[in-house]
Parts: sequence; C-alpha cells; structure tokens
Amino acid sequence: MSRLGGLTSPRTSAVLMVLLGMSSIQVGASLAKRLFPVVGAQGTTALRLFFASLILLAVWRPWRKRLTRAEVRPILIYGAALGVMNLSFYLALERIPLGIAVAIEFTGPLAVALLSTRKAVDFIWALLAVAGVVMILPLTGTAAALDWVGVGWALVAGLCWALYILFGQKAGAAVHGGTATTLGMLTAALLVVPFGVAKAGTALLDVSLLPFVLGIAVLSSALPYSLEMVALKQIPTRTFGILMSLEPALGALAGLLFLGERLSLVQGLAIGFIVLASAGSALSSKQSPVTSEGVA
Repeated sequence: MSRLGGLTSPRTSAVLMVLLGMSSIQVGASLAKRLFPVVGAQGTTALRLFFASLILLAVWRPWRKRLTRAEVRPILIYGAALGVMNLSFYLALERIPLGIAVAIEFTGPLAVALLSTRKAVDFIWALLAVAGVVMILPLTGTAAALDWVGVGWALVAGLCWALYILFGQKAGAAVHGGTATTLGMLTAALLVVPFGVAKAGTALLDVSLLPFVLGIAVLSSALPYSLEMVALKQIPTRTFGILMSLEPALGALAGLLFLGERLSLVQGLAIGFIVLASAGSALSSKQSPVTSEGVA
C-alpha cells in the first residue's frame, strides 16, 4: 500500500504531468511543422493559439472572476510573451531542425535559472551551456545546414520563454491558474492572429485543416500549459527545473521520430551539454516551492 501511495502522491502526479506536457509539446511541434507548407509558420501559430484559447475558454470560463488592474498587468505580459514565443519558435522551426530549435530556445529559461543564483558551481554550468550553443551555431562546416535567421528566431523565442516563466509565475500567483492560462492564451491569440491572416489569408478557413489544427492546439497549448499550471503548485523549483532540462532532448527525439531529422554527432553532443547545464543548474538551486497558483 505504501508503494502504491507513493505512486499516487501529489508530487509524483505532478512529475508525470510535467513529463507528459513536455512530450505533448514536442509531438505537437512535429505535427505543426507539417502544416507550414500550407499556411506558413505564422498561419499555423495563429490557428494553434486561436483554437487553444477557445478550448481553454470553454473549460475554465474565466469571465466568472472580475480582475483588478494589478491582476491584469502580469496576465497581459505573460500572454504577450507566450504569443511572441510561439510565433518566433515556429519561424525558427521553418528553417532549422526541431531539436536544435528547442535547444537554442532553452537558453532563455536556463539564463533565468543561472542569473537567480550566485553559487560558484553555476559558473561551470553557464560555461557548459555557452559551449553547447556555440557548437550548435552555424560557425563551421559541421553546422552548415543551419541558417542564421532560424537561429535568430530561436533566440527570440528563448528570450520570450524567460519572460513567460517570470510573468507566468506572477500571473498564476495573482489569480486561479486556469484563469491565468486561459487569459494568457487569449492574449497571445489576439496578438498573433493578424500575422497569420497577413501570411495565409483565406487559407486559414480551409475546413480540411481542422483536424490537424485541433490536434496541434491540444497537444502544443491547451494540454501542456494546463498540466504545467497544475504541476507548478505541487513540486519544488529544483524538481521542475531538472525535469524541464529534458526538453531539448525530447525535441531532438521527436524530430527524429516524426520528421526524420537526423542531427550530427556534434549537434547531438551540443544538445547534451545544454541538458546537462540545465540539470546541473537546477540541482544547485535553492530547494523552494514555486509560487504559481495551481489549477484545481
């Protein structure tokens, strides 16, 4: 009974939620990349965020709570960061492999973790992360398949991911997690949809795309972001950081399995450096609970 109780404890459930959410995002990204030739990265992002926001609105019904001005501000910034993060990531994905895009984007949350501590060992993790990024960048013949525009968009996505973490915690602490996630997603959709319309026009109205779009919306947005809001209430910052360090590796695996994207040995080693740097940083961080409000 004790073993069964351990498997069903809130912390164990939260760990499984984080792992499921990360896997869901990478599968959704693989599916989204197949839609790029039809509506482009902008159109795909717009459709994803639009339908994800509709799903979350139906589930969480955020209009039941009246928000104060102080509560609205972090939600708007969180939503704007979420929208730009998704758009820039998909723009990167148009040009570079999924695993590499995730690894470069991951420099954002890694920077947040490293800048929040003053331990000497974190200098080592920072150097390891920098080494990983330099190995990925198209500086030598081994990285010739990459282009700088895709790398640039991935770096923008990383910056927005850092803002998403900082203001997502504030938004989740200010209001119910479901409300924060839903209003943040709605803000992101309102921001990105005009770019999608400008790029794809009436192609966005093609009903044959609906099954793909709904799958992407659920896998890449509605499901993982909701799971994350729940999990953040149950596990310490260190545990969450260690789990999140697996994201670049999961991206590379999804790219290989679903898109046939094979990375060079150097690129795979670079992703390993970034994963190790993130896990090491999380291990050396203070053991404190995340302050985000969970989704009950």
